[in-house]
Amino acid sequence: MNVVIPTEDKQMQQIIEKVRHGQRLSLEDGVFLYQSDDLLTIGQLANEVALRKNGKKVYFIENMSLYFTNVCEAHCAFCNFRKDEGEEGSYTLSGQQMIEYVEKHFHPGVREFHIVGGHNPHVPFQYYVDSLKALKERFPEVTLKAYTAAEIDFFSRISGLSYKEVLQELMKAGLQSLTGGGAEILSDHYRKKMRVDKADVSQYLQVHRTAHELGLRTHTTMLYGSIESKEDRIRHLMQLRELQDETNGFLVFIPLSMQPINPRAGIRRRNSAFEDLKTIAISRLMLDNFQHIKAYFINIGVQLTQVALTMGASDAHGTIVKEKISHAAGALTPEGITREDLIWLIKGAGRIPVERDTFYNEIKVYE
Repeated sequence: MNVVIPTEDKQMQQIIEKVRHGQRLSLEDGVFLYQSDDLLTIGQLANEVALRKNGKKVYFIENMSLYFTNVCEAHCAFCNFRKDEGEEGSYTLSGQQMIEYVEKHFHPGVREFHIVGGHNPHVPFQYYVDSLKALKERFPEVTLKAYTAAEIDFFSRISGLSYKEVLQELMKAGLQSLTGGGAEILSDHYRKKMRVDKADVSQYLQVHRTAHELGLRTHTTMLYGSIESKEDRIRHLMQLRELQDETNGFLVFIPLSMQPINPRAGIRRRNSAFEDLKTIAISRLMLDNFQHIKAYFINIGVQLTQVALTMGASDAHGTIVKEKISHAAGALTPEGITREDLIWLIKGAGRIPVERDTFYNEIKVYE
């Protein structure tokens, strides 16, 4: 049993009582936690919840990140990955070219392809279907976790098909789960200011709702650390919590720490370690109906990921091989990590590493 450090604060005491009695936290509770500087109490409380849900197990997966195209019609203010058609460095790979890339980096332990990319209007929807089909035919045993809700909305626009029809076509081609990207901050005011000219809040949620209705389990994210308020972040979490109440289709929540556009940007242009840990812990406390909160080492670094495993996170992500989106935006972390390093990292936090598949089925427990 963890001992939460005694705190004199009445509101913090009430929150501790609520969490321990399985009562849901409110918007006011969440904002209060963000305003508090008592990271140890917040972290220990989140740790209690994580232990209650998953014991000491922390999950990871052997996966590869794949990007078929970086050509994108959207111009989101925070993105350094996108290119215009014909711009230097722009590319659109065929299924065969992607297979050649994968074969160079693939090893038999890989269980998942994590596939995202630009919203490229210069190719038809069929291109995106065929991309999955080519991978599934060549690597039938690997789970295809592909496309964000924003990409599904884009496919719907270029094809004239409904979300449901788009998803059904992709599922026929091998789609088994959606990635969590495209959420950014679920606030229309934020999306306007940050030029998020892709799926709006209701469209993002509706794509996931539709996917859940079709039997797909999906992932979801929050990109924090720019112009949003603390209240925006809590409202974001509450909207996801509401949809999870309705469908129970989300597997995991992934807080993504905003990266500066310039890789040489100093520490003041980045989220603090304090803010990153607090966001993971608060996510664990607010999202009472989510099984897992992920610590994404690509954004926060491997050592902070290790600390996060004692502050509410129960997933250390995966091996990745070569991440491109956060690194295009100035991430200073490794582009990938080995299975051995992940196991070492989890054990170092006093946790039990568990290799999983996309759906959190346990493959191997490293006691």
